[in-house]
Amino acid sequence: MYEPIRTKPVVHLMGDNRADYPHSSRGEALDIQLGGHLAALLAVTDELGLDEAAAEIAAQVTRLRGSQPARAPQRPAADLAALHQRAHDLAARALVVAASRADTTVAILAAERMDAHTAALKSLDLAGAL
Repeated sequence: MYEPIRTKPVVHLMGDNRADYPHSSRGEALDIQLGGHLAALLAVTDELGLDEAAAEIAAQVTRLRGSQPARAPQRPAADLAALHQRAHDLAARALVVAASRADTTVAILAAERMDAHTAALKSLDLAGAL
């Protein structure tokens, strides 16, 4: 059966002053999450060699984080289909968070990237069928 917890919650052990520990608002948490998704999307976009799209994504990461993102040097893309699928998935995650945050600019950018990667996947499927 259920037995009640007999210890005091950790919050009470820390004292009543809630300024003793760091906290963030929902908006700040969404900004952090969105910046992370966009930074991951930027890394894959750089790996695909899509310079114009990477510049747009980097501008949004800079806006959200307040500093320019670290950029990886371009290297030859190994599996294009897998990279485009990963980029599509990351753009979809960014779109969900941007919608929650009501960030129209990033939502439009993420939707455009999803469309571009969907088209790339379709063209790779057609090329593979030949």
